[in-house]
Amino acid sequence: MPLSPELKPIIEEAAKMPFFNTMPVEEARRAIAEMSAGDSGWSLPAPEPKKVEDRAIPGPAGDIPVRIYTPDGEGPFPLLMWFHGGGFVLGNLDQDDAACRKYCVDAGCVVVSVDYRLAPEHKFPAAPDDCLAATEWARGEGASSLNVDPERVIIGGMSAGGNLAAVLSLMIRDRSLKPIKGQLLQVPVTDCAGDPETASYAEFATGYMLPAIEMYWFWDLYTAKPEDKHHPYAAPLRAEDLTNLPPAFLMTAECDVLRDEGEAYAKRLREAGNDLTAKRYAGVNHLMCAFTAISETSRQAVQDQIDWLKATF
Repeated sequence: MPLSPELKPIIEEAAKMPFFNTMPVEEARRAIAEMSAGDSGWSLPAPEPKKVEDRAIPGPAGDIPVRIYTPDGEGPFPLLMWFHGGGFVLGNLDQDDAACRKYCVDAGCVVVSVDYRLAPEHKFPAAPDDCLAATEWARGEGASSLNVDPERVIIGGMSAGGNLAAVLSLMIRDRSLKPIKGQLLQVPVTDCAGDPETASYAEFATGYMLPAIEMYWFWDLYTAKPEDKHHPYAAPLRAEDLTNLPPAFLMTAECDVLRDEGEAYAKRLREAGNDLTAKRYAGVNHLMCAFTAISETSRQAVQDQIDWLKATF
């Protein structure tokens, strides 16, 4: 199925913008921050949680900024740890603010969105180390102040954030930490860009809001040495053992360079005997959950996440 007609004007307009890899990193960060702050008209208004609070929590290299979303009710609430996208290089707490508000209110959970350290200033494994520290704090010493049930924790993220959720699932298993309830993997990065090039990398290399060349740039900035790109905590598809992982909802978009590696990871999760829900959304690109004001598929993708979260909690 080709790109949905309602998305074509957005894609054509976005194609006029310079690629992030042609900018200095700080300029690219400002550009994506401006995109997040503006009202694009793509998305429906986000619901309002009972409370939204920015806080700093202890991390392996200093404090980690987080944003905490709390729903109405008495609690203790289930907990969603959320990791934003941006290729491990871009993004901040504002980027997924609307999505986190939606998860909080509609799934009835506390959401802790993590502003993990970014490359190239902080190379791999700084990002997963921060996300793991934040998760262990939130379901440990922070659970009481968050009013959450530490037995009902899901980790999730979009794109690079989906990578971090998949990686944390491996780290938690490998380190014999307390198991989590599930992993929500929205269009996740699961392998090193173009190594080898997949059919989706070739077909959607340009013109779909995540150019292949930007993914190559992200990986070069994220990793300090070539072998890091194949480490399972950077590229979880490279892990030899994918058994005994938490239930997963893995979402791919048809018109996305990351589609094939995401679906390869889903195949391996299933073959390893894990509880898996996997779904490809037709006619949409990498930002498929951002178009709820104009796309029925986008609205369905968001609702599917809410339904899965509620059932898995």
